[in-house]
Amino acid sequence: MLIGMNEPSNRARGALSRPDGSPPRALVVDDEIGLTDALVSALRYDGWDVRGANDGASALSIASELHPDVVILDVMLPDLDGFEVLHRLRSVSEHVCVLFLTARDSVEDRIAGISAGGDDYVTKPFSLQEVLARTRGLVRRAGLANSRNGNRVRVGDLALDEDAREVHRAGELIDLTATEFELLRFLARNPRRVLSKAQILDHVWDYDFGGQAHVVELYISYLRKKIDSGRSPMIHTVRGVGYVLKPSQP
Repeated sequence: MLIGMNEPSNRARGALSRPDGSPPRALVVDDEIGLTDALVSALRYDGWDVRGANDGASALSIASELHPDVVILDVMLPDLDGFEVLHRLRSVSEHVCVLFLTARDSVEDRIAGISAGGDDYVTKPFSLQEVLARTRGLVRRAGLANSRNGNRVRVGDLALDEDAREVHRAGELIDLTATEFELLRFLARNPRRVLSKAQILDHVWDYDFGGQAHVVELYISYLRKKIDSGRSPMIHTVRGVGYVLKPSQP
Protein backbone atom coordinates (compact mmCIF):
# COMPACT_ATOMS: atom_id res chain seq x y z
CA MET A 1 0.00 0.00 0.00
CA LEU A 2 1.63 3.20 -1.21
CA ILE A 3 0.66 6.83 -1.21
CA GLY A 4 2.28 9.51 -3.35
CA MET A 5 3.86 7.06 -5.79
CA ASN A 6 5.92 9.72 -7.54
CA GLU A 7 9.45 8.88 -8.56
CA PRO A 8 12.05 10.04 -6.02
CA SER A 9 14.10 13.09 -6.85
CA ASN A 10 17.43 12.75 -8.66
CA ARG A 11 18.94 14.81 -5.85
CA ALA A 12 19.63 11.74 -3.69
CA ARG A 13 20.56 9.40 -6.54
CA GLY A 14 24.18 8.23 -6.36
CA ALA A 15 24.77 10.08 -3.08
CA LEU A 16 25.38 6.91 -1.10
CA SER A 17 28.06 4.27 -1.51
CA ARG A 18 29.71 1.51 0.44
CA PRO A 19 33.31 2.03 1.64
CA ASP A 20 34.61 0.24 -1.47
CA GLY A 21 32.68 2.64 -3.72
CA SER A 22 29.98 0.15 -4.73
CA PRO A 23 26.28 1.02 -4.27
CA PRO A 24 24.59 0.06 -1.01
CA ARG A 25 22.65 -3.22 -1.16
CA ALA A 26 19.00 -3.64 -0.26
CA LEU A 27 16.56 -6.54 -0.11
CA VAL A 28 12.80 -5.84 -0.23
CA VAL A 29 10.53 -8.55 1.21
CA ASP A 30 6.74 -8.28 0.93
CA ASP A 31 4.05 -10.72 -0.19
CA GLU A 32 2.37 -7.98 -2.24
CA ILE A 33 4.14 -8.34 -5.59
CA GLY A 34 3.14 -4.88 -6.80
CA LEU A 35 4.44 -3.24 -3.64
CA THR A 36 7.71 -5.16 -3.78
CA ASP A 37 8.25 -4.20 -7.43
CA ALA A 38 7.50 -0.53 -6.71
CA LEU A 39 10.00 -0.39 -3.85
CA VAL A 40 12.65 -2.25 -5.85
CA SER A 41 12.23 0.18 -8.75
CA ALA A 42 12.40 3.22 -6.47
CA LEU A 43 15.53 2.01 -4.72
CA ARG A 44 17.21 1.07 -7.99
CA TYR A 45 16.41 4.53 -9.37
CA ASP A 46 17.95 5.98 -6.21
CA GLY A 47 21.23 4.18 -6.90
CA TRP A 48 20.87 0.98 -4.87
CA ASP A 49 21.83 -2.59 -5.75
CA VAL A 50 18.45 -4.11 -4.86
CA ARG A 51 16.51 -7.35 -5.16
CA GLY A 52 13.01 -8.38 -4.10
CA ALA A 53 11.35 -11.43 -2.54
CA ASN A 54 7.75 -12.31 -1.75
CA ASP A 55 8.21 -14.84 1.06
CA GLY A 56 10.58 -15.57 3.90
CA ALA A 57 12.33 -18.58 2.37
CA SER A 58 13.15 -16.70 -0.84
CA ALA A 59 14.34 -13.73 1.19
CA LEU A 60 16.80 -15.85 3.16
CA SER A 61 18.10 -17.48 -0.02
CA ILE A 62 18.64 -14.14 -1.75
CA ALA A 63 20.21 -12.60 1.36
CA SER A 64 22.81 -15.37 1.46
CA GLU A 65 23.95 -14.30 -2.02
CA LEU A 66 23.38 -10.55 -1.90
CA HIS A 67 24.65 -9.83 1.64
CA PRO A 68 22.36 -6.77 1.90
CA ASP A 69 23.15 -3.71 3.99
CA VAL A 70 19.44 -3.02 4.52
CA VAL A 71 16.42 -5.34 4.45
CA ILE A 72 12.96 -3.81 4.04
CA LEU A 73 10.86 -6.53 5.62
CA ASP A 74 7.12 -7.09 5.84
CA VAL A 75 5.97 -8.51 9.18
CA MET A 76 3.20 -10.67 7.68
CA LEU A 77 4.58 -13.20 5.15
CA PRO A 78 2.97 -16.38 3.82
CA ASP A 79 5.52 -18.79 5.29
CA LEU A 80 7.74 -17.25 7.99
CA ASP A 81 6.79 -14.07 9.82
CA GLY A 82 9.12 -11.12 9.58
CA PHE A 83 10.43 -11.58 13.12
CA GLU A 84 11.61 -15.12 12.32
CA VAL A 85 13.20 -13.95 9.07
CA LEU A 86 15.03 -11.24 11.03
CA HIS A 87 16.24 -13.79 13.58
CA ARG A 88 17.67 -16.00 10.85
CA LEU A 89 19.20 -13.08 8.99
CA ARG A 90 20.99 -11.85 12.09
CA SER A 91 22.36 -15.34 12.80
CA VAL A 92 24.47 -15.06 9.62
CA SER A 93 24.76 -11.27 9.24
CA GLU A 94 24.71 -9.64 12.66
CA HIS A 95 24.91 -6.04 11.49
CA VAL A 96 22.35 -5.98 8.67
CA CYS A 97 19.89 -3.10 9.14
CA VAL A 98 16.19 -3.96 9.07
CA LEU A 99 13.26 -1.66 8.29
CA PHE A 100 9.95 -3.35 9.14
CA LEU A 101 6.83 -2.81 7.03
CA THR A 102 3.61 -3.40 8.93
CA ALA A 103 -0.09 -2.72 8.67
CA ARG A 104 -0.28 -2.72 12.44
CA ASP A 105 -0.32 0.68 14.07
CA SER A 106 -0.40 0.06 17.82
CA VAL A 107 2.44 1.09 20.14
CA GLU A 108 2.77 -2.54 21.26
CA ASP A 109 3.37 -3.79 17.72
CA ARG A 110 5.90 -1.04 17.05
CA ILE A 111 7.82 -1.88 20.22
CA ALA A 112 7.67 -5.60 19.32
CA GLY A 113 9.40 -4.89 16.02
CA ILE A 114 12.13 -2.81 17.60
CA SER A 115 12.54 -5.26 20.50
CA ALA A 116 12.94 -8.12 18.00
CA GLY A 117 16.00 -6.33 16.66
CA GLY A 118 14.55 -4.13 13.93
CA ASP A 119 16.21 -0.77 13.42
CA ASP A 120 13.12 1.08 12.21
CA TYR A 121 9.60 0.58 10.89
CA VAL A 122 6.94 2.17 8.72
CA THR A 123 3.22 1.49 8.82
CA LYS A 124 1.12 0.99 5.71
CA PRO A 125 0.10 2.99 3.76
CA PHE A 126 3.36 4.86 3.27
CA SER A 127 5.05 6.92 0.56
CA LEU A 128 8.08 5.85 -1.43
CA GLN A 129 9.83 9.01 -0.31
CA GLU A 130 9.39 8.03 3.34
CA VAL A 131 10.85 4.56 2.82
CA LEU A 132 13.77 5.96 0.82
CA ALA A 133 14.52 8.53 3.51
CA ARG A 134 14.55 5.91 6.21
CA THR A 135 16.69 3.42 4.29
CA ARG A 136 19.20 6.18 3.53
CA GLY A 137 19.21 7.04 7.23
CA LEU A 138 19.94 3.42 8.15
CA VAL A 139 22.85 3.26 5.71
CA ARG A 140 24.32 6.47 7.08
CA ARG A 141 24.00 5.16 10.64
CA ALA A 142 25.70 1.93 9.56
CA GLY A 143 28.69 3.93 8.32
CA LEU A 144 28.23 3.11 4.62
CA ALA A 145 28.10 6.69 3.36
CA ASN A 146 31.36 8.29 2.34
CA SER A 147 30.36 11.81 3.39
CA ARG A 148 32.00 11.67 6.83
CA ASN A 149 35.71 11.51 7.62
CA GLY A 150 35.54 9.58 10.83
CA ASN A 151 37.85 10.06 13.78
CA ARG A 152 38.11 9.08 17.41
CA VAL A 153 35.94 10.28 20.26
CA ARG A 154 36.84 9.67 23.90
CA VAL A 155 34.83 10.26 27.07
CA GLY A 156 36.50 8.95 30.21
CA ASP A 157 37.38 5.30 29.62
CA LEU A 158 34.96 5.07 26.68
CA ALA A 159 36.51 5.31 23.19
CA LEU A 160 34.74 5.40 19.80
CA ASP A 161 36.63 4.81 16.56
CA GLU A 162 34.37 6.28 13.86
CA ASP A 163 36.46 4.87 10.99
CA ALA A 164 36.36 1.29 12.26
CA ARG A 165 32.97 1.84 13.98
CA GLU A 166 34.34 0.20 17.09
CA VAL A 167 33.64 1.01 20.72
CA HIS A 168 35.88 0.15 23.66
CA ARG A 169 35.35 0.74 27.35
CA ALA A 170 38.37 0.32 29.58
CA GLY A 171 40.01 -1.46 26.64
CA GLU A 172 37.19 -3.98 26.21
CA LEU A 173 35.55 -4.18 22.78
CA ILE A 174 31.77 -3.65 22.91
CA ASP A 175 29.62 -4.84 20.02
CA LEU A 176 26.86 -2.41 19.01
CA THR A 177 24.24 -2.35 16.28
CA ALA A 178 24.29 0.53 13.77
CA THR A 179 21.58 2.43 15.62
CA GLU A 180 23.14 1.85 19.03
CA PHE A 181 26.47 3.15 17.70
CA GLU A 182 24.89 6.30 16.29
CA LEU A 183 23.04 6.96 19.55
CA LEU A 184 26.22 6.51 21.58
CA ARG A 185 28.17 8.71 19.17
CA PHE A 186 25.63 11.51 19.55
CA LEU A 187 25.87 11.26 23.33
CA ALA A 188 29.68 11.06 23.22
CA ARG A 189 29.99 14.08 20.94
CA ASN A 190 28.00 16.03 23.51
CA PRO A 191 29.54 14.91 26.82
CA ARG A 192 28.04 16.35 30.01
CA ARG A 193 25.29 17.93 27.92
CA VAL A 194 21.72 16.87 28.66
CA LEU A 195 20.04 15.84 25.40
CA SER A 196 16.26 15.71 25.16
CA LYS A 197 14.39 12.78 23.66
CA ALA A 198 13.27 15.07 20.84
CA GLN A 199 16.88 16.03 20.05
CA ILE A 200 17.93 12.39 20.04
CA LEU A 201 15.04 11.37 17.78
CA ASP A 202 15.83 14.15 15.35
CA HIS A 203 19.56 13.39 15.17
CA VAL A 204 19.72 9.61 15.41
CA TRP A 205 16.58 8.65 13.52
CA ASP A 206 16.92 11.59 11.11
CA TYR A 207 13.19 12.22 10.64
CA ASP A 208 10.01 13.00 12.52
CA PHE A 209 9.25 9.89 14.54
CA GLY A 210 5.83 11.13 15.57
CA GLY A 211 6.90 11.79 19.13
CA GLN A 212 7.48 8.10 19.88
CA ALA A 213 9.83 8.74 22.78
CA HIS A 214 9.58 5.13 23.95
CA VAL A 215 11.97 4.19 21.12
CA VAL A 216 14.66 6.40 22.68
CA GLU A 217 14.00 4.84 26.08
CA LEU A 218 14.31 1.36 24.57
CA TYR A 219 17.64 2.08 22.88
CA ILE A 220 19.03 3.82 25.96
CA SER A 221 18.25 0.63 27.89
CA TYR A 222 20.09 -1.41 25.24
CA LEU A 223 23.14 0.86 25.50
CA ARG A 224 23.15 0.72 29.29
CA LYS A 225 23.22 -3.07 29.23
CA LYS A 226 26.27 -3.01 26.96
CA ILE A 227 28.12 0.10 28.13
CA ASP A 228 27.34 0.29 31.84
CA SER A 229 26.64 -3.31 32.87
CA GLY A 230 29.01 -4.30 35.69
CA ARG A 231 30.71 -0.92 35.53
CA SER A 232 30.28 2.52 37.02
CA PRO A 233 27.47 4.09 34.95
CA MET A 234 28.16 6.71 32.29
CA ILE A 235 24.65 7.14 30.85
CA HIS A 236 22.38 9.08 33.20
CA THR A 237 18.71 10.06 33.09
CA VAL A 238 17.78 13.63 33.93
CA ARG A 239 14.15 13.21 34.89
CA GLY A 240 11.79 15.22 32.73
CA VAL A 241 14.60 16.45 30.49
CA GLY A 242 16.56 13.67 28.78
CA TYR A 243 19.88 11.84 28.96
CA VAL A 244 23.53 12.71 29.46
CA LEU A 245 26.80 10.84 28.99
CA LYS A 246 29.66 11.73 31.32
CA PRO A 247 32.83 10.05 32.63
CA SER A 248 32.20 7.54 35.38
CA GLN A 249 33.08 8.41 38.93
CA PRO A 250 36.19 6.65 40.28
